[in-house]
Order: sequence, then C-alpha cells, then structure tokens
Amino acid sequence: MDYQQKLAEKLTILNERGTGVLIRMNYIKKICSDPKLRPKFLTDKVLEPAIKYINKKFPNIDFRGNIQNLTSIQRQKSEVLGATSSYYDSFLDVIEFRDHVYELLNTIDACQCFFDITFNFDFTKNYLDLIITYASVIITLARIDDKKALVGMFNCAHEMTNGCSDPSYPRLGQMFLEYEHPWKKLTEEFGPHTRSVTAALLSLKMVYPRRNLPAEQWRSAQLLSLLSTPAAMLDPALCDTIMCEYLPMDVMERWIIIGFLLCHSSLNTNQASQELWKMALRSGLYLTLTRDEVLNIHKVSEDLLDTFKGYSKRIADIKECREHTLVNCGALHREKRHFLRVALKELCKVLEDEPGLLGPKALFVFMALSFSRDEVLWLVRHSENMPKIKTPEDYNDNQMAELLFYMEKLRELMKKYSHVVQRYHVQYLAQFDALVLNDTIQNMYVCPEEESVLMSSFVSTLSALSIKQVENKEEFDFRAQRMDWLRLQAYTSVNKAPLPLKEYPDLAKVMNLIQFHTRMVDSLEEMLHETSELSILCFYPRVFEKMFSQSSEEMTMKRYMMSFPSVCSHFSHCGHPLCPEESDILEKRSLRLCVTFLEQIAKQTSGVMLEICAEQRNLNDQLLPKHCAETISAARHRKQKKPVPKKGEVQKEKPGAESLRKDRVVVTNMDKLHLLLTELCSSYSLCSDLIIFNHIITPTEFLLSQLEIRLSEIIVRMINYNQNTQEIARPSDLLAGIRTYTTSLHNLSSHINVDITRLVKSILLQQTQPLDSHGGQTVTHLYTTWYLEGLLRQASSSLIIHCPTKQCFVNQTTENEPAFRAEEFSDIAELQALAELIGPYGLKFLGENLMWHITSQVSELKKMVIENMDILVQMKNYFDKPEEMTNLKKRLTGGENALKRMTIIGVILSFRSMVQNCLKDILQKHCPFLMGPIESLRDFITPEADIQVTLSIFELASAAGLKCDIDPDLVAAIGNMKTDNTSVEEEFKLSRLLLVYIAVSLPSLTLDPNSIYSREHGGHNNNIHCLAAAINQLAAAMFTIQNQNIEQQLKEFLLLASSALLQLGQSVERVEVKNREAIYLLLHMIVEESPFLSQDMLESCFPYVLLRNAYREVYKAFVVTVG
Repeated sequence: MDYQQKLAEKLTILNERGTGVLIRMNYIKKICSDPKLRPKFLTDKVLEPAIKYINKKFPNIDFRGNIQNLTSIQRQKSEVLGATSSYYDSFLDVIEFRDHVYELLNTIDACQCFFDITFNFDFTKNYLDLIITYASVIITLARIDDKKALVGMFNCAHEMTNGCSDPSYPRLGQMFLEYEHPWKKLTEEFGPHTRSVTAALLSLKMVYPRRNLPAEQWRSAQLLSLLSTPAAMLDPALCDTIMCEYLPMDVMERWIIIGFLLCHSSLNTNQASQELWKMALRSGLYLTLTRDEVLNIHKVSEDLLDTFKGYSKRIADIKECREHTLVNCGALHREKRHFLRVALKELCKVLEDEPGLLGPKALFVFMALSFSRDEVLWLVRHSENMPKIKTPEDYNDNQMAELLFYMEKLRELMKKYSHVVQRYHVQYLAQFDALVLNDTIQNMYVCPEEESVLMSSFVSTLSALSIKQVENKEEFDFRAQRMDWLRLQAYTSVNKAPLPLKEYPDLAKVMNLIQFHTRMVDSLEEMLHETSELSILCFYPRVFEKMFSQSSEEMTMKRYMMSFPSVCSHFSHCGHPLCPEESDILEKRSLRLCVTFLEQIAKQTSGVMLEICAEQRNLNDQLLPKHCAETISAARHRKQKKPVPKKGEVQKEKPGAESLRKDRVVVTNMDKLHLLLTELCSSYSLCSDLIIFNHIITPTEFLLSQLEIRLSEIIVRMINYNQNTQEIARPSDLLAGIRTYTTSLHNLSSHINVDITRLVKSILLQQTQPLDSHGGQTVTHLYTTWYLEGLLRQASSSLIIHCPTKQCFVNQTTENEPAFRAEEFSDIAELQALAELIGPYGLKFLGENLMWHITSQVSELKKMVIENMDILVQMKNYFDKPEEMTNLKKRLTGGENALKRMTIIGVILSFRSMVQNCLKDILQKHCPFLMGPIESLRDFITPEADIQVTLSIFELASAAGLKCDIDPDLVAAIGNMKTDNTSVEEEFKLSRLLLVYIAVSLPSLTLDPNSIYSREHGGHNNNIHCLAAAINQLAAAMFTIQNQNIEQQLKEFLLLASSALLQLGQSVERVEVKNREAIYLLLHMIVEESPFLSQDMLESCFPYVLLRNAYREVYKAFVVTVG
C-alpha cells in the first residue's frame, strides 16, 4: 500500500507547482501595488464605483438588485472578462494547490512518516519545503489588496455574459474570507500535523547550530582552509551529513520560524523546540518569503502568540531575542563576511594553482559558496529594512565587491574545470561508492523485493561507469537514480515499513554521499545555482546599487568591481513558467543594472587612463620646439658671461626632472594613477563576456565606448577654439597632443585585451567628418570655421597676404598688433599637420565650404556683368581702338569691385592649393603605393579625352591632393549654381564678358597704393597676385561646364588684358604710372599659372622687354641684406 501512495512523486510535483504559484501571487501583488504597472481597469475612473461596491459586498454581490452600481462593468463586460481571467485562474491555482497539499499532508500523517534531515534528507527537505511554500502562498495571497476586486469583477462579467456565476466562485470567495487573518487559519490547519512537523524540525538540532557558529569559531577551526592540513589535501572531503553542509541558512530559518509558528503548541511542551526556535529568532529580524517579500519574524511571532493563552513566556522570549538581535547580529554577520572574504580568497588561489583539487575538495567549494550566499542574502534583506540602531554601519558593507568577486571566481573555476570534477567523481562512484553500497546491502538482514530492485539498480548503474565515458564526452543523467532514492526514502520512512531506514544509518549515509557524487557528474550547473545564485539582488535594485557605489569608493575594491555586473547574469534563472509575464520585467531590470555598473566601471577606468594621457601630454609639451627659447637664451647668457638671475627668481626645471627621485617612498601623482589603473583593469579579468537573458554583453566594449566619447571631447577641447577672440591651437600642437594620447593609450593593451588601434582609428575618422557619431563638433568643423572666419576673412581684406615664396600667409605690418601670426597657422608644417588631422574627408569638407564662398562671389560677379553687359560687348569688339576704349571705360562701373571679388576667389584658391599640396605630401608618406597609380592615371589624361571621364579621374586625383588642369570641385560647385532658366549660350556669353570685365579693369589696380610687388613675399601687398589662380581656374571650370575651348577663351582674355595694360604705357599721370610695373607682372603670373597659356602666346601680344624692365624696376628697390 505504501508504494501506491507515491509520496515522493507528489512531494516533487507539488513543490515545483507551489513555487510557481507563489511567484505568481507575488507578481500579482507587485503589479497591483505599483502605480506604473497597475492594470488599467483598476485605475479606470468609470469602473471605480463598481470596484468599491464589489469590495464592500464581496463575496455576496447582488447582480440584479444593484445593477446601477455595476453598469460600467455591463458596458465593458467582454473587456473586463478578458482582462481579469488570468488573475482569476491564478487564484484558482491556489485553491487547487491547497487541496493537493491538504491531501498529501493528511496521507503523510496517516502513514506516520519518519523525518530526519540526517537520514532521509531529500524526503525531509521536500516535506518542509512544501509546508513553507504553502504557508508563503497563503500569506502572500492575504497581502494582495485587490484580490476581491479582481475576482468579483471577473464573476460579474462572467454572470452578465453567461447568465450564471463561475462554478468555482463560491469556494474562491470563501477562501478569501477564511484567510483574511492567514496565520490564525494556518495554525488551525496545521494543528493535526504538529507531530510530523515538529519531528522534522527537531532533526535540525544538530545541523542548524553547527551552521550558525560565529566567525571566531570558524576561524579557530580553520574552516574552508585547504592549507591547514597539508597532509590531507588530497583526501576527499566527506562527512555523514554531506547534503546538509551546503543547505542555505535562510531555508533552515524559514523552516524553523514558520514551522514552529504553524505548530506552536510544541514550543510550550518541548524544550528542544524552544531552544531551536530561539536560536533562529536570534539570527536576524527578517525572513524572505519570496523575491523581496519579507516577514518581520519577531512582530509576526509576537502578534500570533499573543492571540493564544499560555504563551506569555514565549512572548518574553521573542522580545529578549529581538533585543539580542539588534545588539549583536549586525556585528556577528559583519565578522562572518570578513572571514569569508579571506577564506574564499585563499581557496581561489589554491584551486587556481592546483585545479586537480576541485575533485576531492568540491564540497569545500559548495560550502564556501553557500556560506557566502547566506551572508549576502542576510545583508540584502536587512539593509532594505534596516532597523533603527546605534551602529548602522553593521548593515552596510563597502567591501561586498570582494566577496562577490571570489564567489564568481569559484563558480568560474568549477565551470572551467568541470571535466576534472566529473572525471574524479565518475571514478569515485564506480570504484568506491558502488562497492561500499554493495557491501551495505549484503549486510542487511531484511530487504523487501521493491527496495531490493531499487538498490540493485543503484549498484549496477554505478558499477557500469567508466573513465572512457568521460573521455568520449558522453552525457550523464542520474536524475532517475536520485528520484529512485527519494522513492526509497519514502518507502522506508513510513510506519511499520518492512525496511525501516532509521535502523540502517549506514545505508542512508552511503546513499546521501552517492547522491552528492552523482550531482557532481551530471548537475554541476544546478549545484552552483542552488548554492550561489544571487538573483534576489534583482529585486533589491536600490540595495544592489548602493553596494556598488560604496565599493567603488574604496581603492582596494576597484579590482573586484566587475563582480557586480557578473552577478546580473544570475537573474535569468529566477523566472518560472507559471509567471511568463515577469520575464520581460526581469530582463529589462537586469540589463539596466548590468549596463549601469559596466558604464560606471568604464567611466572610472577611462577617466584614470585619460588622466595619465593628460599628464604624459603635459610632459611631452615641455619638449616641443616652442618651449626651447628660454633654454637657448640661458645658454647664450652663459656663453656671453652675463650676470646670473637673482636668487628670488625661480629656476625653471628642465624636462625630465620629474623622473629624478631620491626616495622610492615618495609617491607621485603618476604612481597613484598607474596603481589605480592597474586595480581597475584587474577587474576585467573576471570574464570576457556576460550572458544576460538572451543578450551577450562584452565589458571591454563599454570601456572602448567611454574612451571614444571622452577622447573625442578631449581632442575638441585641445583645439581651444574661442569664437569671440578667434583663438585656436596650432594644428601641429594638436597633432603632437593626439600622438601623445595615442601612445599612452596603447599602454592600456598591456592591462586589458582591447584593440586600441581600432579605437583610435574610429575616433580620428569621426574627426574627419563635420559632426561625430554623437552629433558633436569635430576638429574638421572647428578648423574649417576658423580658417574661413579667422584667416581667409582677413586675407580678403589684405590684412593678411599670401606669400608664394614662403608658401604661407603672413600678416601685414600695421599699427595694431594682430590677434595671431598667420604664418604660424598656414606654413607647410602646419598645413601638413592639418592634413594629417582631418585627412582627405576633412579636406573635402573644407573644400566644399571654400567652394561655397567662391560661388557666392561668382554670383555677384555675374550680376555686375549683367549690369555692364552692353558696354562690355562694345569693349570686346573695340579693344584695338584706344579712343573708343577710353570712352567706354569711363562708362564702365564697378571694375575695382569686380577685381576685389576675383582677388578673394584667388586667395581662397591659393589657400586650397597649399592645403592640397600638403595632403599630397602626407599621402605620399603614408601610402606611396596608392599615390603612384593615381598620378599615372592623371598624367594619362589628354585634352581629347571625354570630359566626364576626365572629370572623374581629376576628382580622384584632387581628393588625393594632386593638382589638376581643371578643378573638379570648382566645376561641380559652379555647375550646381542656381540660374534663372539661363541657357548654356547665355551662360557662355556671361563667362566671356566676365573675362573681358576683368581684363579691362586690370589697369585700375595701379591706383591702389598697396599694389606693390614684394620680392620678399613673391607677390603683391594687396593679394592681387592671387588673380592669376582665380582667372585660370575659374575660366577652366566655367568653360568646361559650357563645353567650350578653354585655351581659345584665355587667349582672348590675354589679348584684351595686354591691350589694356599697354595703354598704361601711354599714360602720363603719376598715379597710374606709379605701380605700372607691378601690374605688368600680373600678365606673366597668369601665363605661368595657366596650363593652357604659354610664353609664346604672351610675347605675341605683350612685348617681353616690358616684362623684363618691370622685373628690374620692382627688384631695384629691394634691399639685400647679408649676414
């Protein structure tokens, strides 16, 4: 008959079911109490009167007599029915679970089962778990404030839809009324089960006190130490109660506290019960029911026992225990955590060095994990509900990171070397356990058939194991054997069993040991989950974040910080199939916590790394050439034997003085930073990636992301751009700073396996774009703005002049001191640094902005041409008739303005040409193998080639910094200019007349006193030498678009310009004659600059003798200094 009861199967199934129902009840309570998650129908103002009516009349709701109160439900009955059905079904699950628990508990009582945790461990554990789970379900159910509304609304909607109430509604309503005061009803229910429950609880009297020892006794016993007895290091860790050694403390405390409250009569009749109960009461203030739902044990115990007579002494005991807990418990657990930190560290170091010890000493690992988990859980639930005491620091732990770190380390070691553990225990099971079990069975004087079959199967299964199965990586599954052992415990624990287990202690010890060993072979992950999962932290995010914050402030905890995000990977194990809705909430919370922690760690690490980089940059800045003037000056003073500076003046230290150290004890700021960096980087060694639900998270990517964001900001800050004063750092200084940062960042690779090269390339590539990936300003944007607004705007006003001889821009000599020295930002070295910084992409953006300014000037020039069109047409026709030209010139307006605009275009194009040359030099240095083919392709182009092919190749060449006969960017910019339905012929006419306009206006340049040619600069003081570039490139671009012969049009321009300038020779006015020679040189410059004109063409229309005399004249005034 006992075999037919199936106690083992029912206990297993009901425990699993009960856990799901409990989680479901907790979920309903949480969403109903959270304003953000609360179901919409509970917050609907329309349904509010109906909900109040249902709560008032529950469960006897009159659906017909008070229909006006339920009108809102009548209107939305289908929606209400659908919305409340899942809650209603969940409450029905509670009834079903309760019925099955009643039945099973009565059956167990009828069988007069024997319970002892040290003998039939699984049977006793399952029995106690079922009782506590059931009690927790009922208590949680009683805490759901909206349960009546949910059930009542469902039943109303059901009756309105189907014409009758749901059949289960009366029982459900009755259950809610019965459990208004859950503890009272539960104690009534468990009265008949007192004997069984008390017996099961009293079996803990040897286990619980041994597990509840203070840290001093742990320390004196050298608990968890493998080094305390070196001779026994290879001996397997065994004991008679092996399954109890890693049993969670909070589980035992729940059993004892709730168990004795349910069966309180034994507290007055049994001294052992009292002692065990009081010991549990002294262990803390709160117990976990499920998730973050806790029980204030002293208050609940006092309130319950106060309702019964004869418990005054027990109430006094409760008060005494509470006072004892408040005074001593915090410090006791603080000392335990301190001990465990040291013990786990030693255990990790030994097992890392000798992973083979994981086989014989696996029990030590699980004990260490279980003890540590107990302390973490205790601190978490008490920190969230901290009592008012004088020493609140006992309930805060700023070294929690270290304990979590070594817990995670032990878990990783067990997973990494699982094959070692498996191999050891397979041999142990086959070569030792099977033999011992066989001997034990042979020595039994009674062995019924059913029990004999089970035990024989154990022996045969274990004996068949071999090491080859491990080597062949075969899957092991001993769940059936463990279930059989649970069945055997049930068969042998009933009253008058043919084979009473309590008479065969050796069998119980051997089988419990075998069960542990089988779990080492096939359920290692499950064991780790049982002993070390910390998913409770998911439900205490505030406490978890506080622990992280406190640990992150401690220097010694930096290396352990990665344990916090690593713990987040546990949270995916706390869901249950009966509550799938909870999964999304848990996933979002887990990811949020994990990402928050990783970002904080990454921010700290990147901050320290970039501080080191900044220090290195400061040191490197001291070595820049601009700082050597003082050193040179001091050396010159010594050479000339000038007086030494006075004592009051501080002598500047030479670069490198910071490396001189008289005493190693002296710690510099750089030492501190490097130590901090090492500590932070050590934390990344814990794991290369984390699996949070279905997400794989790589911690180093967060570090790279933070470095990218902050380094981009630093690079932009290093430019020091001030829009008001137009101050900015020189490109060469910025480049030197970036190189220093890059060099320092590469040192990070020696600490963590990160790809710094990829990081730097990504950052610098973003800096070549107008905006970075976060929409911030970049080096390209700022330098483009400055060169346009600061340098070229002043060059357009001739405050800065283009200097062809030095290949830079220089300031004009004025009374006012210039805001900056133009040559310091525009010489070859600076523009090469600019090209290095912003690259071809950045220079393309710069070029596009330059082209925009050019097209705006061209647009204005076209307007001026249209205003003077008739005169210009006549001047084109009568250019060889001086009298007519003189009359027409007097009628021409805006000639000086046109030349000024053309000069601006020339200045812009000259600057662009300088930048392009520097880009070419940089690319030649970085990728000569690429530049060679591009140059060959450009040179291969002939004038007869298709213009689109030519422009495509020129675009490639221009992007590489090569000079082209036709500027493709200028062609594209002018081609994109909006015209008012102007035909190609009209555009061509305007282009020709623009050249006529410029040609006939050239003589007016002599009137400008700044039209002086400077031999030193190789150009004119008002930048009119830039007209050569403007005329040639603008003409080439315009006539390319209009598909006209560029050479022919430029010849016409040369003829007109020569004619206009030759007329200057006939002028007798001093003003016009003064700078005549300097203007003559313009013709020579235009021809030299042009790929379409030659000296022969120039000589055919302008005498060479005039050019020669002009050069002699402008150079004659130049004073040559030697030495």
